[in-house]
Amino acid sequence: MEKLTSHYQSSNFFDELIDDKGAPRSPAKQLLGYLDSLSEDELEKRRLTAEATIQEMGISFTVYTEEGNIDRAWPFDIIPRTIEASDWKIAEAGLKQRLTALNLFINDLYHDQNVIKDGIIPEHIIKDSKNFRPECVGVSPAYGVWAHICGTDLVRDENGDFFVLEDNLRVPSGVSYMLENRAITKRVLPELFENESILPVDSYTSQLFDTLAALSPRDIENPEIVVLTPGIYNSAYFEHAFLAQQMGAELVEGSDLFVDSDDCVYMKTIDGPERVDVIYRRIDDLFIDPEAFDPESVLGVAGLMRAWRAGNVALANAPGAGVADDKVVYAYVPAIIRYYLNEEPILNNVETFLCDDPEQRAYVLENLDKLVVKPANESGGYGMLVGPHSTKKEQALFAELITKNPRNYIAQPTLKLSTAPTLISKGVLEPRHLDLRPFILQAKETYVTTGGLTRVAMKKGSLVVNSSQGGGSKDTWIVETKGQ
Repeated sequence: MEKLTSHYQSSNFFDELIDDKGAPRSPAKQLLGYLDSLSEDELEKRRLTAEATIQEMGISFTVYTEEGNIDRAWPFDIIPRTIEASDWKIAEAGLKQRLTALNLFINDLYHDQNVIKDGIIPEHIIKDSKNFRPECVGVSPAYGVWAHICGTDLVRDENGDFFVLEDNLRVPSGVSYMLENRAITKRVLPELFENESILPVDSYTSQLFDTLAALSPRDIENPEIVVLTPGIYNSAYFEHAFLAQQMGAELVEGSDLFVDSDDCVYMKTIDGPERVDVIYRRIDDLFIDPEAFDPESVLGVAGLMRAWRAGNVALANAPGAGVADDKVVYAYVPAIIRYYLNEEPILNNVETFLCDDPEQRAYVLENLDKLVVKPANESGGYGMLVGPHSTKKEQALFAELITKNPRNYIAQPTLKLSTAPTLISKGVLEPRHLDLRPFILQAKETYVTTGGLTRVAMKKGSLVVNSSQGGGSKDTWIVETKGQ
């Protein structure tokens, strides 16, 4: 019987499972050995089991199109991605360092702004940020933490080194898929969990609950925690319902809550109003309170900002945390770490060119065919130019956009993103580019997920991993090998 990996070509990129000589890397040895022992038919049977499991569990996401919203089954590859536990320990330390500094930075911005006064970041960068909220100035959330839940995107380069691609501190999503990926893989490859030292991920929801409970303004044994969702038509509604159910928290919409004359938030129940202590909100800042922000919003709760500023309810993430989500601010994070912590960054940024700077802008405009250009505040892979895969017409359009609003754009080199074997068709493995979104929780203590959500660019040669843009996903194994 021919081995599954016998014809695998890892091309010119760092492959996370198979080295350039075709041998399995240390954390992937047992996995690849097991896969090679399966026949094509048996492997196909496992793939079909994964598809059936996804349908049975109702794991889906919503894609917005011109024709309307389309509900799609979660795209999943059954070949896990493996990472050595010793490598992950370094990444975990780097993420804790980064989020500690970012929360100090956000807190400073809404108070003394020493980071601006001391010349670390130019004032106009913050003044022109779409996500700086003057309404938050002077507020002091518990523990000085604003971004309680962060999803930081990591990539590995041609040497296998981790780099931070971006930080998501507003309403980061995807953690439910990380958990479901593990549940599916346990059904598909149960034998490997008996023999492999794969670190678990299933403590996330209890860690999330503890993080949120620690924020309660009332010192009570069982604070009332709710998950605030925009509703069933939101692309991440599956995740909202999943996390609420797993935590034993109420899933609510804005119409289920109200702020009373005592500036406290209450939930409507059949037994009468019940006070709410902590709101894990999955709604963007501008829609959470029609009294403070968009008066047309029907998603939020009138007076919510008033209750938060009074210290009567905790909001996670805090409004205004998205000021550090800005991809222009991202370029200053290494300096922010040095400024607040007096430490060198453990994890490096990807080299970044700020179009706001005349010299850097000139370089970007001359090299649009080689660079990836990103707007400062878009997400989901939208609004980007991937230079090597773009047309002259697209380059001309971005040159115009950059010239018109240089503050809104950054550019980065086209990365040699790492790859991993992906099951493309029956018995056929091909390398596909991927990234990793670990989730960091911060309140009284800081917690980092064991690995995270691996997203895969399912199209050959593509660097776009977002599910809304045709990407898929796979389970992430942090593997302890002997000798660690």
